[in-house]
Amino acid sequence: MKFCDLHIHTNFSDSTNSISDVIELVRREEISCISITDHDTVEAVDRITKEAERFNIEVIAGIELTTELEGSEIHILGYLFDYKDETLLKKLDEIKQIRTQRMYEMIEKLEEKGINIDFKSITEPSKSGIVTRLHLAKKMLELGYVRSISEAFAKYIGDNAPCYVSRFRLSPKEAINLILKTKGIPILAHPKNPNKDFLIPKFIEYGLKGIEAFYPEYTLLETNYYEGLAKKYGLLITGGSDCHGTLKERPLIGKIKIPYRYVEKLKKEKETLL
Repeated sequence: MKFCDLHIHTNFSDSTNSISDVIELVRREEISCISITDHDTVEAVDRITKEAERFNIEVIAGIELTTELEGSEIHILGYLFDYKDETLLKKLDEIKQIRTQRMYEMIEKLEEKGINIDFKSITEPSKSGIVTRLHLAKKMLELGYVRSISEAFAKYIGDNAPCYVSRFRLSPKEAINLILKTKGIPILAHPKNPNKDFLIPKFIEYGLKGIEAFYPEYTLLETNYYEGLAKKYGLLITGGSDCHGTLKERPLIGKIKIPYRYVEKLKKEKETLL
């Protein structure tokens, strides 16, 4: 049986893993199909596809778009879309610039708390220039300002924390529409976080096609619940490790492997969009 991991990040967004690292881990775990779902960027897709071909590993185009609704951060995954679409690339560049400005503002707030961070030291790990709060938390940990990534979020830069800076984000509707317009399949990422299951019917009205039911932090009971929810609403099911290398305190590639039949269902849905 072929297995897949459809939620992997690289150092083109906020993972410590390079493309070569990802391929090595995927080969070690005997995974046949992957999707790189970097935050708000598709710059790694062509690169990893070329590398993966050498080892007969299938790569399907992916992305994880950060959206916001009524103060809650909601992530929308996109699969099998046209990642070279000019409208998409223009929007992603706009998001990149907004992320940069936001980071400057958060660094200023941290300075008021006696925490001094050099902006360039945060951007260096990202191959695409995409900067996230995870980059900032990692630097705070490296410099000894916090004892863990989770402490950095809880005490300083998490939602509603004193150094948090909100920014313009896509709404879930806008993200779903953006993926659909590029002939892709929009999926609700890790629905338990932010625990807004009551919004799923509304997202379906927008064009949502599925939910991520297999996820490292889910118990078997929670996975079964989301599988049942998908069946109830006629949604596709995806899953993956959400691997960020060593940056997140969760299992790495290989801890979540879903059967290839879930990719086949994505491809079948893709055919209806062409």
